[in-house]
Amino acid sequence: MRYRAQSSQLNIVRYNVQAFFIKRFTLENLATKIASVLKAYRKEKGWSLDITSQKTGVSKAMLGQIERGESSPTIATLWKIASGFGVSFSSFVEDTTSRESHVHRSAFRQVHPADDKIRVLPLFPYDEELRFEVFIIELLPGCEHLSPPHQKGVAEHVIVSQGEIEVLVNGSWVHLQENEGLHFDASLPHGYRNISATKAVFHDIIHYGI
Repeated sequence: MRYRAQSSQLNIVRYNVQAFFIKRFTLENLATKIASVLKAYRKEKGWSLDITSQKTGVSKAMLGQIERGESSPTIATLWKIASGFGVSFSSFVEDTTSRESHVHRSAFRQVHPADDKIRVLPLFPYDEELRFEVFIIELLPGCEHLSPPHQKGVAEHVIVSQGEIEVLVNGSWVHLQENEGLHFDASLPHGYRNISATKAVFHDIIHYGI
């Protein structure tokens, strides 16, 4: 479903651009965070590395490296891990937030050296009651990011706030300009790319269903 954002808005989400860069996360710090969360989820499930590999589609060797903090997974690999455990993506990179009203402050993050043209900012980390999370995503010129299928029932709403992007849905690339959006089933393979000469920014609202 495609839609165009209206110029007048009744509900305004306010965020501080300068606050994006208050918390600087190095790749090493992020790798440590991901390792800790992965260990906690495995312990909670009682899964061995073999079982975790079967559930996530990520090799046992790679999972071991991630847990030891020797390697940070790419965004695509981290999505496989999150989907295998049936948990949110933001639980690996950001603390969950309460539903109390406040200005959330985070930072754009490069998750892995290979993801050098895509940066992710968790604007609203996963809300357990509403079962959604919101990211702001930057795509540099020439970026093409292909995402593995998320768990069944997951839907994404993509709204472009700057520049233009293309979204891969049902095997076709759909072109979106500023203030245009797209809703799609994220349990199927999908992707995003920026074929323009300038940076593109979009909001990605991920809903995990009932």
